[in-house]
Amino acid sequence: MKLPRILFTILALFGGHAIAAESPNVLLILADDLGWSDLGCQGSTFYETPHLDSLARRGVRFTQAYATGCVCSPTRGSLMTGRYPPRTGVTDLIPGSPNGKLIRAPNAPHLALEEVTLAEAFREAGYETFFVGKWHLGERGHSPAEQGFPAELTQVMDGKKQTNFFFPKSASPIVATEDDPKFSDRIADEAVRFLQSRSPKPFFAYLPFLAPHRPVKARADLVAKYEKKARTAPPDSWGKERGNQVRLVQNHAAYAAMIEQMDSAIGRILAALRQNQLEEKTIIVFTSDNGGLSLSSDRPTANLPLRAGKGWAYEGGLRVPGILVAPGVASPGSIQEAPITTTDWFPTLLDLTHQPLRPQLHLDGISLAPLLRGESLPARPIYWHYPHYGAQHGAPFAAIRSGDWKLIEWYEGPSLELFNLREDPGEKSNLAKKQPAHTEALHQQLIAWRQEVKAIMPTPNPDHPSKKPNARKPTR
Repeated sequence: MKLPRILFTILALFGGHAIAAESPNVLLILADDLGWSDLGCQGSTFYETPHLDSLARRGVRFTQAYATGCVCSPTRGSLMTGRYPPRTGVTDLIPGSPNGKLIRAPNAPHLALEEVTLAEAFREAGYETFFVGKWHLGERGHSPAEQGFPAELTQVMDGKKQTNFFFPKSASPIVATEDDPKFSDRIADEAVRFLQSRSPKPFFAYLPFLAPHRPVKARADLVAKYEKKARTAPPDSWGKERGNQVRLVQNHAAYAAMIEQMDSAIGRILAALRQNQLEEKTIIVFTSDNGGLSLSSDRPTANLPLRAGKGWAYEGGLRVPGILVAPGVASPGSIQEAPITTTDWFPTLLDLTHQPLRPQLHLDGISLAPLLRGESLPARPIYWHYPHYGAQHGAPFAAIRSGDWKLIEWYEGPSLELFNLREDPGEKSNLAKKQPAHTEALHQQLIAWRQEVKAIMPTPNPDHPSKKPNARKPTR
C-alpha cells in the first residue's frame, strides 16, 4: 500500500489545492534513444523534424538537458518518480546487462509499487490520466495500469513474447508492422482518440515513443526518401572511442525515416490539441531517455559535437533534447543554458499546474518554473551512477556535474576524468592530473552522494580472466 496516497488525497480534497476543470493539461512526450543533436532545432541538417522544431519555437529549449541514465529504464523510473535511479533500484535497463571485470550491481526487475508516480500524483489531484507507448518499468503487475494510469490497458504481443508496449483497449486495428514498425502512428491514433473523447477533467497524458530505438525500421517510402537524400550527404565517417568504432556523421536513411515518422505522429497529436481548443491550455514536455546510439553494432546516429553516445558517461550518452511549452508562462522561442535533469520534470509539472510541491517524493528534482520567470535556479550538482555493462561497450561509472565541471569515475580502474564543459563540450581534454585539488573535491562529493542515496556498487569478478583486457583502455 502506498501510504503517501492517503495524505495526498486528503490534501487535494481539504487542503485548498483541489484541481479545477480549467487547470492546465499536461502532455509528456518521451523519445527512445533520441540523441541531443538529432533534431533540426538542435543542429541536425539530415534529419527532418518540422513539428518538434515548431514546438521548440513555441516554448523553451533547454540546451543542457540531461537524462539520469545512459540507458532507458533508469531514466524512465526517474521521470515517473523525481528520484535518482539508485533510490528506485532501477539503475540499468530491465532486466539487466552481463558482467565483465566487475560483477554488476543488482538491478530491480520493475519500478516498485511503493513509489508514488507522477501519474498517481496527478490522478490524486483530480486529473484524468492517459498512457500509450513503451513503459519498460515492469510487466503485468507492475505495468502503467498499476502506477496511476487507466486499468484497462492492452499489452502488445510480438509472436509469443510480451513487449513493453501498452495501449488503451479499443476497436481500432493495429497498423501493419511494415507501415508502422515502431508503433509511432499507433501512439498518435490513440492519443488523438483520447483528445477527442476525454472527460471534462484536466488530463495528464504520457506518450513514451519507441522511436528511434533499434532495430532500425521505418515506413518504406520514408526510407526511400532519405536514401535519396543520403546520396548528397557526407559519406560515412568513423572515429575511435576507447578502441570502439563511433559514428561521426548523420546520414543513416532508415534512422532518419524513423525520426520523421515519430515527428509526423507528434504533429498529428499537436494538431488534435488545436482542433479541440486545447493548445493554449496544455503544458507540453518533450525529451529523451538517453543519448543517441553512436556505438555498438548498429551505430545509426552521430552525437557530435558531443562525445560518445548511449551507454557511456560522456555527454553524447547523457545529454538529450529538452523542450517545454507552457502557454502564458514560458516565453516562445527562448533558450535556457542552465543544466537540468530528468528528475526536474516532476516538480516542474506540479508547479506549473498550481499544485503544491512534494519534496518528500521528488527528492532529487527542482522546479524549473523560476527559469521561466527570468530567475536563476539554485546552484546544485547533478549525479549519475551506472554500475553495469551495456551493449554499447561502455563500463560501470559514476559522474557528477557541478557548474562547468564534470568528473567521471570509472569503477573498473578505478580512474578519474575531469572536464570543463564550457571550454571543452566534446570532453577531449582530461584535466584530472592538472587539477588534482578540484578532482579530489568533486570525487569526495560524488562519494558522499552515493552514500546518501545508498547506491549499490559493482564488485570484483573472480571469474573474469586475468589477462582479458578491461572494457575500457587506461584513461588519457
